[in-house]
Amino acid sequence: MSDISDLHRSLLTIDTHIDIPWPDGAGFLELSRRCVDLPKMRRGHLVAGCFAAYVPQGPRTEAAQLAAYERAIAMLQRINSMGETSARVCRSADEIEAGHRAGATLIVPCVENGHAVGTDLSRLADFAKLGARYMTLTHNGHNALADSAIARADLDDAAELHGGLSDLGRAAIAEMNRLGMVIDIAHVSRAAMLQALEASRSPAISTHSCIFALSDHPRNLDDAQLDALRDVGGMVNITAVSGFLRRRARPEEVTVKDYVDHVDYAVNRIGLAHVGISSDFDGGGGFSGWKDIGESQHLTAELQARGYDRAAIAALWGGNFLRVLRRAEDIATA
Repeated sequence: MSDISDLHRSLLTIDTHIDIPWPDGAGFLELSRRCVDLPKMRRGHLVAGCFAAYVPQGPRTEAAQLAAYERAIAMLQRINSMGETSARVCRSADEIEAGHRAGATLIVPCVENGHAVGTDLSRLADFAKLGARYMTLTHNGHNALADSAIARADLDDAAELHGGLSDLGRAAIAEMNRLGMVIDIAHVSRAAMLQALEASRSPAISTHSCIFALSDHPRNLDDAQLDALRDVGGMVNITAVSGFLRRRARPEEVTVKDYVDHVDYAVNRIGLAHVGISSDFDGGGGFSGWKDIGESQHLTAELQARGYDRAAIAALWGGNFLRVLRRAEDIATA
């Protein structure tokens, strides 16, 4: 295991989707009951975590959208405060690489659910000013931007609201391209996902999904969706939600082998350059062998056991995400 530990500690590891507790977001700096805190990140040698300002879907009313925006701003401020002492907030691919060279633990702010935008696209610039590097277009339930993969009967959702993206959603994607924010298509409907790939000038990403062919959950991506991500230079980040990895399985029934089965499938289908790693810890992720971020080297051990060399494991653990992030930055600059 010492060889695996040395290999794992040599990598620039990035988890592309982690939630924070809310409204009590405390407990990051010290060992806590959270799946991800600073001591666990250091024990598991997670160099960088993308921490999401998650906003649950509510009614599509002006008041609810304003409340969602205010929550997203407060959560981004809290995420930024996580880097005020023993960690470092990063807002670009270059900053992530520089932080890694300096031996720092890194925080990357993000937003989950475009409900926080409501119908006011100027809010995207507010998120970007607080360092948000991507935004997930929807969560569970349709919003003003796009249809969700999971309609909400409690919000009176029909199967579809927009037939994919709304006109506002297309405009939001254009604004995110201008700001250098990556488009996250996790949670959106199949139609909205494919339309978003066509609308975006920069590669889109699913920050936390799994493979439909292995587990037929509506949040997972089918072969055509995977192919479309590859064709635009995007990627899927396999996530640690047990029910996505094995439909209706309990976390204790799912293993690291199940997780890497999904990685293998995606790599074989669309190529190594389009696959990455995420946990969705503190938002539903976790299974036997990867219950918290401190156990991250178990993934590296399984990847090596299946024949992935150091370069391939480095690409999966962070290199591919940095490529997508840098491409979004380059398009915004251009």
